[in-house]
Amino acid sequence: MSSSLSRRTLLRSIAAGGAAIAAPAALTACSTSSKDRQVSNAGTKLAPWPAYVAAPVPTPELAPSADGVQAGYTRYPDKLVKAVADKPGKGEKIKVITITYGTPPKPASQNKYWAAMNEALGVEIEFTVVPDADFDAKMATVIAGGDLPDIINVGGGHVLPSKEQFVRARCADLTEFLSGDAIKEYPNLANIPTYSWQGLGRIAGRLYGVPIERPKPNEAIFINRTAFDAAGYRPGMSAADFAAVVKEASTSKKFALGSSMSTVYGHKTHAMWHGAPNDWEIKDGKAVDMWGTEEFKATLEYLVARNDDKVFYPDASSTSTVDIKTLFYNGTLLSMADGFAGSLLPAQQGIKGAYELDVLTPYTVSGATPHYQQNTGYFGGTYFKKASKDRIKLLLRVLDWLASPFGSEEYQLMHFGVEDTHFTRDATGSPILTSLGLIENKINVPFAYLCDAPTVLFVPGDPELTERVHAWEQKVMPMMKPNDSAGLVSETLSKHNATLGQLLKDGTTAIISGRSKLSEWDSIYKKWRDQGGAKAADELVKEFESTH
Repeated sequence: MSSSLSRRTLLRSIAAGGAAIAAPAALTACSTSSKDRQVSNAGTKLAPWPAYVAAPVPTPELAPSADGVQAGYTRYPDKLVKAVADKPGKGEKIKVITITYGTPPKPASQNKYWAAMNEALGVEIEFTVVPDADFDAKMATVIAGGDLPDIINVGGGHVLPSKEQFVRARCADLTEFLSGDAIKEYPNLANIPTYSWQGLGRIAGRLYGVPIERPKPNEAIFINRTAFDAAGYRPGMSAADFAAVVKEASTSKKFALGSSMSTVYGHKTHAMWHGAPNDWEIKDGKAVDMWGTEEFKATLEYLVARNDDKVFYPDASSTSTVDIKTLFYNGTLLSMADGFAGSLLPAQQGIKGAYELDVLTPYTVSGATPHYQQNTGYFGGTYFKKASKDRIKLLLRVLDWLASPFGSEEYQLMHFGVEDTHFTRDATGSPILTSLGLIENKINVPFAYLCDAPTVLFVPGDPELTERVHAWEQKVMPMMKPNDSAGLVSETLSKHNATLGQLLKDGTTAIISGRSKLSEWDSIYKKWRDQGGAKAADELVKEFESTH
C-alpha cells in the first residue's frame, strides 16, 4: 500500500462512502495496469458457469414448478442420507466473518451446536459474527486491514464500496475450481442452481465467489393473519381497501405495518405492487431505474399517507431488523417486511402459535400491473482470501458440506442441531427446537450464511403453514419481475453504490417519515443521477449486452 495513503485515511474514506477516491488505489495496490484493475465483464472472456447437477432429495408432498414454486414438505423424511463421505478437514483452523440477525453466540467451548459443527467438519471455525446494523462499519475495518479472514461472506443486501475491486485484488480466483465441470468435485455446490451463480455474477469474466441460494420471492411482508382478517383483509384487495384495513387494525399500541431501517417502510415491495421496475429494467438498449418512474412517486405518496394514518411503527426508520422481529413476534407489530427465505421458520418459531402466520398477497392499484420483487437468486456471496490450492480446496470442501441437501444428516445437523439437545421430535417425526436450540442455532452461529443448500418449503410441526405458503407462491410466481442488473458489474456502482444507495435510502426515509416533502423527491433523484446514476445506467446497458 502506498505510504501516501494511511490505513486510517482509507478506513475513514470507506466508512464515509468515499471509497471511489481512496479504496481502489489501496485495494489494488499490487496491480499497476488498468487491465488488472478492471472489474467489468464487458470485453472479457467469460468463464462458463458451474455445471448444475441436481442432488437426490426426498419426494415432496407439494410439487415444485418450473416458474419457481418451491418443493413443499409437510412431513420430515423418515430416513436421512449421508451427503458427504469424509470430514472436510483434519483439525485445521479457519477464520471467517459473516453477518448475523441473531444474538452474539457463546464461544465454541461453551456452545454445543458450534462444537458439534466443528466436529462434523473436522475443522475449528473461528467466527467473527457481526450484527446487521454494524456490518458496513466492520467490513470497512476488515477491508482496510492488512490481514483477512480465510472466509468472508458479504450478504443481506449490504453493498460495500468498491467490493468488486476488493475481491479481485485480495480474494482468490475460484474459476479453475468451479467453472464448468470442475465443480463436480464438490457435488453439493454443483446442486446450487445456475440462476444463483448468475445473480452473484462474474468479476472481469472470472468466478470469485460462491452464492448462498435463495428462492425467487425477495422481500416479503409477513402478517398476523388473525389480526388482518379481523380488520377485513382479503388477498388481492385494492390498495384503497388495504389502506382502510391497516388503519382499522392499528391502535395506539399496535401497528399494522412494521419495517426496519434496512427495509425502509417496505417501500420496494410496495413500489413493485404499484408497477415500478425491480431496481433496473434493461430493454432495447436502455436502462430504466425504479426511482425515476411515476410509479415510484405514486408509491411514496401512498406510503406517506399510510404514515399519516399512523399505521407504521413510529420508530421504523431507526429500528434494527432484530428488534422489528421481536415486536412482530410479541404482537406489537401486525406485519413485518423482511427477507422471505430466511425469515419464515424463525417467524413461525418466534410467534409460538399466538396467531396465524401468513404472507401478504399484493394489493391492486388502478391502472397498474402488480409485480413481485424477484430475488437475485442469492442471499450473499462467500469469498476466500488468496491461499494455496490445497487451502482453497479445504475451504471448498467445507462449503460443500454446508450445502448438503434437505434430507441429509448434514442438513439436519446444520439446520436443527444435535438431537435431544437442540431438538426433539413431534409425533410425526419433525424436528422441534428445544429452548437451547432457539439460542444455539444456524442464525446465532451463522454457518448457513457461509453456504447452504437450495431452500425448500418445510415448517417443522406446522404442515398447514407450509401449505399456505406453497399456495401463496403459486399466486405470486406469475407476478415475478427480475432485477436486470443482477450479476452485472457497473464500475460506477462498484465504486459509488454505497454513497448513491444511501442517498436514495435517506431521501425515501425522510419523505415517508414526514421529515421532507414529497415534492423534494425530484431534486433527490436528480442528485442521484448527477452523482453517478446516469453513468451507471449506460454501463449496465453495455454490460447487459456483453453478457447476454
